[in-house]
Amino acid sequence: MTNLNLSDDSQLDMTHPANDSSARLVDEIGTMKARLAPLLAQLKMLEGALKEYGPGRYEGAAYEATVSTHERDTLDMKAVRAKLSRQFIQANTSTAEVTVLKVTARVLA
Repeated sequence: MTNLNLSDDSQLDMTHPANDSSARLVDEIGTMKARLAPLLAQLKMLEGALKEYGPGRYEGAAYEATVSTHERDTLDMKAVRAKLSRQFIQANTSTAEVTVLKVTARVLA
């Protein structure tokens, strides 16, 4: 693995994922997520406001945006599973290993 440069310019040796620095990584990730949350909420609001103008091309001083509308097909997997046999579903299901990271704020007393 590579070394990670954190915001205070210190380096963490990432050759051992379970090293003593993992607590610092957890806190850095949590802090960054907390800082991003209000920005992402504001971004969602601004995008919604622009979409209200309807389809078209919009220009700002530094950026341009395109709003488009199209149809999207979705497959109701619950209905599909109800109509297909268990054997068919198992025969056409693939399994892959995934790694998930979930970070939540700790409640400090």
